Amino acid sequence: MSESPEIPEPKGQVADAVRGNWVDSYAPKAARPFLRLSRADRPIGTWLLLLPCWWGLLLAMGHTGHAGLSDLWIAVGCAAGAWLMRGAGCTWNDITDRHIDGLVERTASRPIPSGQVSTRGAAVWMGLQMLVAFMILLTFNMAAIVMGIIALVPVAIYPFAKRFTWWPQAFLGIAFNWGALLAWVAHTGNLDWPAVVLYAAGIMWTLFYDTIYAHQDTEDDALIGVKSTARLFGENSRLWLRGFMSASVGLMAIAIILALGDRANILAMVVGLGGAWFFGWHMGWQLGRLNIGKPDVCLRLFRSNRNAGLILVLFLAVSALL
Repeated sequence: MSESPEIPEPKGQVADAVRGNWVDSYAPKAARPFLRLSRADRPIGTWLLLLPCWWGLLLAMGHTGHAGLSDLWIAVGCAAGAWLMRGAGCTWNDITDRHIDGLVERTASRPIPSGQVSTRGAAVWMGLQMLVAFMILLTFNMAAIVMGIIALVPVAIYPFAKRFTWWPQAFLGIAFNWGALLAWVAHTGNLDWPAVVLYAAGIMWTLFYDTIYAHQDTEDDALIGVKSTARLFGENSRLWLRGFMSASVGLMAIAIILALGDRANILAMVVGLGGAWFFGWHMGWQLGRLNIGKPDVCLRLFRSNRNAGLILVLFLAVSALL
């Protein structure tokens, strides 16, 4: 009996996109290259940008002991803003990396190196996404607006980091976890220590998951001279990842204690700290299954960090309501 023929990938599909994603299956054909440029076919990045926003908002609600309809809008606005700014950031990343991506097997199929979108078209698309995101930002308080504008600095620098440092994942962490600060400020109107410590915890988390992600490309990165923590750590990656995990969970616990300590609500504190523990448990689960020599395993574990972040969202939400 002959084998059934393999179903071909949709025309233009990016190599690491999930087969059958909504962009390649349902989006208008003219829009697909731009949506691929924004990584709309790979939503994990939006989740990883959004989750620290929700952490910051929920921890701020627990800190102040009150919540209102404005907080619902902050949550929704952060979700829309994360989708737009992740798309704009990825577009900027692909513009700056257009000569590198074509040399790496996993990224050669991206819209710019594959010829689906011109550099000029990508720049226009990036500007449109940023404009809509800025309009959403203007609905927040002035302190949050200022925080949102400052966030553009690490976003602009990140694509170049792998050219001059072995720690580009740290620059990604600085950019991707800024929402923890912004959402806290959007609720409270002030930047306080619990938000800063939460931000640091998020950076450690990013170092954890993006080092796993970077292990997919170590061979190609070495050939073209691109730096990463995956290349820097090599076979010692598991030890470093354990350190990032411990630092992230420890800082998360400190942020929760600082935020909730003044309320003298023991149950809220226990629930919040339980979230930090389960968050760490998920990271430990990832370490137990990590095989840096298998790119498919690295990609699957990287994507599972959405669930790790959502676990903490659930616990912080319950804690804020107590």
